[in-house]
Amino acid sequence: MNSETHITGWVDLGEFIEAYLPEDDVLASARLRAEQLGCPPVSCATGSLLSFLAASLQARAIVEIGTGAGVSGLYLLRGMAKDGVLTSIDIEPEFHRSARQSFLDAGYPAGRTRLIIGRAMDVLSRLTTGGYDMVFADASRVEYPGYFDLGVQLLRPGGVIAFHNVLAAGRIADPTRREPELLALRDVARAVREDKRLVPTLLPVGNGLLVAAVATPEG
Repeated sequence: MNSETHITGWVDLGEFIEAYLPEDDVLASARLRAEQLGCPPVSCATGSLLSFLAASLQARAIVEIGTGAGVSGLYLLRGMAKDGVLTSIDIEPEFHRSARQSFLDAGYPAGRTRLIIGRAMDVLSRLTTGGYDMVFADASRVEYPGYFDLGVQLLRPGGVIAFHNVLAAGRIADPTRREPELLALRDVARAVREDKRLVPTLLPVGNGLLVAAVATPEG
């Protein structure tokens, strides 16, 4: 197999993975709104992984940092328990309006979501310690280390924290790149890996998903 064939095979495989679970009209409409608002949504494969994680946790309480147009929120809600509540934080009121429309289109009652307008670092510090099953971050990459410090405190034992877009199109692995965003991504990747409370993994889904579970106390 020559190198060109090898690379083409991986490209095709990536496309196959992204298309494995096609999106319905509700998600497609939310994705279109996200593109119009200029807030890139999670990929189909990343979204399905979020649903899987939420379902595996039987999540009843999730914090989402970065509401966007509601694409990732829809995926999280679809995996959560039927009485679960998604708390989603974003500083942009227009994003919240779009997300509310996405959730309404999907048939979720208002009580299933709690949309909070504000700076994530301020909001996270006011949420209940140990009161959540999952934290998903998809907002300012420069603030990811801060989201990590506050987000882990919100999780119950066995809870999961996840960071979107950590590979930054491969730039995170280039030591010559020293942009503030990349430095922050490297910092959070290192912090997650070295935190003894966590069981981490880095998944090459979409543009990279860094995931870690809070280890449960030994019985």
